[in-house]
Amino acid sequence: MEILQRILELDKDLFLFLNGLHSDFWDPIMVMVTRQEIWIPFFASILFFIVKNYRSKTLLILITLAILIAVTDQFSGLIKDTFQRLRPVHDPAIAQLVHMVMGKGGSFGFVSAHAANSVALLVLISRIFKSRGYYFLMLTWVLVFCYSRIYVGVHYPLDLICGGLVGWLIGWGLYKLMMFVENHFFFGRSPKIEKTAISTKDTGTMVLVFSVLVSTFFIAVFILRHYNLL
Repeated sequence: MEILQRILELDKDLFLFLNGLHSDFWDPIMVMVTRQEIWIPFFASILFFIVKNYRSKTLLILITLAILIAVTDQFSGLIKDTFQRLRPVHDPAIAQLVHMVMGKGGSFGFVSAHAANSVALLVLISRIFKSRGYYFLMLTWVLVFCYSRIYVGVHYPLDLICGGLVGWLIGWGLYKLMMFVENHFFFGRSPKIEKTAISTKDTGTMVLVFSVLVSTFFIAVFILRHYNLL
């Protein structure tokens, strides 16, 4: 128990350090980064290249993605209810020290569903696309996205690390399940997911979409601050 208590104390100290790295400029950007709906154009580009490259297997991939989101959400919620670890903004021991720039969210934060979802997507789609460029693009998004959860004050680092581990296991397991289904129920139909990789050009297009989206965040903040709207 002493070791666990020490780990939790270190987790709080690391949270306060990372959460304290804030500024008026970064506050609105991190609020945008942490909202999943902001990334819809990026996700839409991923969906487009799934349809483009995997054609007859698109439905199988989409069903797997839907199951992935449902399982990570439900399993994360189950762990939250089991451990009932308060989010930093609800923790009376440090709540007054937390830099908060948006709503507090639910009471419990261990594990992070955002981390579980994002890492599960990283694992599953990276295995499908088989592109090193896409992997590093998605990894960059996951790291920034997860850090934003600390920045806005709703998760400890350990919430995100453990959520990421949950997501990795779910993403890996569902990829294996998808391969089993393809090999036993879709045999003879091409393209084979396991043997089909996206092109460098397709990866470059997704990098472009991602870059334009991030640039839009910064441009929007610059404009709003220029006119004193932030």
